[in-house]
Amino acid sequence: APWTALKALPWKRPTGPVLAKTTGIKMLPQIQCWPDDGGPFITLPQVYSEDPEHPDLYHSNLGMYRLQMAGNEYLPEKELGFHYQIHRGIGIHHTKAVSRGEPLTVSIFIGGPPAHTLAAVMPLPEGLTELLFAGILANRRFRYTRRNGHLISTEADFCITGTVDPQRLRPEGPFGDHLGYYSLKHPFPVLDVKAVYHRRGAIWPFTVVGRPPQEDTTFGKIIHELTAPMVPKEIPGLRAIHAVDAAGVHPLLLAIGSERYVPFDQRHPREILTIANALLGFGQCSLAKYLFIVAGEDNPDLDVHDIPDFFRHLLERVDWTRDLHFQTRTTMDTLDYSGTALNAGSKLIIAAAGEPKRRLATQGPDRLTLPEGFAGPVMPMPGALLLKGPQFDPSGAEKEVDRLVKTLEAQSGLRGFALLVLVDDLDFCAKELKNFLWVTFTRSNPSHDVHGVRSFIENKHWGCEGPLIIDARIKPHHAPPLTEDPEVSRKVDHLALPGGPLHGII
Repeated sequence: APWTALKALPWKRPTGPVLAKTTGIKMLPQIQCWPDDGGPFITLPQVYSEDPEHPDLYHSNLGMYRLQMAGNEYLPEKELGFHYQIHRGIGIHHTKAVSRGEPLTVSIFIGGPPAHTLAAVMPLPEGLTELLFAGILANRRFRYTRRNGHLISTEADFCITGTVDPQRLRPEGPFGDHLGYYSLKHPFPVLDVKAVYHRRGAIWPFTVVGRPPQEDTTFGKIIHELTAPMVPKEIPGLRAIHAVDAAGVHPLLLAIGSERYVPFDQRHPREILTIANALLGFGQCSLAKYLFIVAGEDNPDLDVHDIPDFFRHLLERVDWTRDLHFQTRTTMDTLDYSGTALNAGSKLIIAAAGEPKRRLATQGPDRLTLPEGFAGPVMPMPGALLLKGPQFDPSGAEKEVDRLVKTLEAQSGLRGFALLVLVDDLDFCAKELKNFLWVTFTRSNPSHDVHGVRSFIENKHWGCEGPLIIDARIKPHHAPPLTEDPEVSRKVDHLALPGGPLHGII
């Protein structure tokens, strides 16, 4: 333990490799991932800031935030777009700087020891600097120096120093992002560039940010490997969690908890509701839009990473009259455009515990009458159906769904089905589980898009007696999905041919 603690302590050095050369923003690699991106941006930065009230290493934050290098209204060579999402550590430092009316001093490191890049994306507790974690993970102390008031990682490949203006905003974006859509153009802070340093023979690491599996897939796996043993110790009763990569990470969180509160009474969700609320206040888990949680006692062998089995377990046990718990008009992931505004939307907890309440159908219904304009059904998994709806029209969408619900209420062919999802493309959604998850949970806002057969409101609690319906059609306010540039795809495929530099790698 003492040796590990020593490795965690950052080590100030008089100089380092990164200070060997200087350059300008235009000379850096100008990488653009998607055709409609607003310009090039730095995809793997380590953005360092310090608490303006306590400007030192131990009150610092190292995070990964998007930095637009050119385009829009930015002054070439002098300004970078500074985009960070809600619930990010740098926001606290920025808020304090704004309240003090002073610029926020920032350093951006690119490359260097891989542990530094990983430390920048780790969901560490507030107040614990990522520099300590980087030293422990690398088994090598974080080396740094200071130049003109800026902290510099001496072992980085590149370092950009600058300040964030406390008042000035400029349009940033659009950019393809990890939910599989473009995050649109919005006003964000501006970084005034002071200097750009780099080592000799510097390497510029980058990634492609897009629909999973992309950048967040790799980060997510190693973050889970490192943090999985710790999370249950932070939240009593929690056994396992899984932020589902195929659904864009934050839109869908699966969890297994304990149900121990009242062992002598009929089992139904009690403790797992406490755990669910704790999760929605726990670090990056607070960005979950749909949180599905079940009791581990009902199946000790249930694996939170076995998504089909988890859905089967939940859909067998869920009671739609009791187990739906909404949070409306709350914060939402900045990159999720299914909500009502930027950073605004809703959340839904679905908590299921106890004995199975239904046997899930494994074949589609023999006869199912649908209103005009609707088609299907197609079954993506036991107990669930996909229905194709008309193109979403805000002026008539509510009446369309009411028409569908009334038609379904008059039929008896839905026995064994707990979930219906309205989509635009049946074939795409049914082709693979990952397509079903991506469409269902990135294109719906619980407060607006969750409906039900024979629904009711009782003392402000909403539920339904028949199947739950999620409207996952594309809405006019949604961001456009990412589409590949055919010419770029052709070039990449060529690199992967026998004899090519990427053969056997991709």
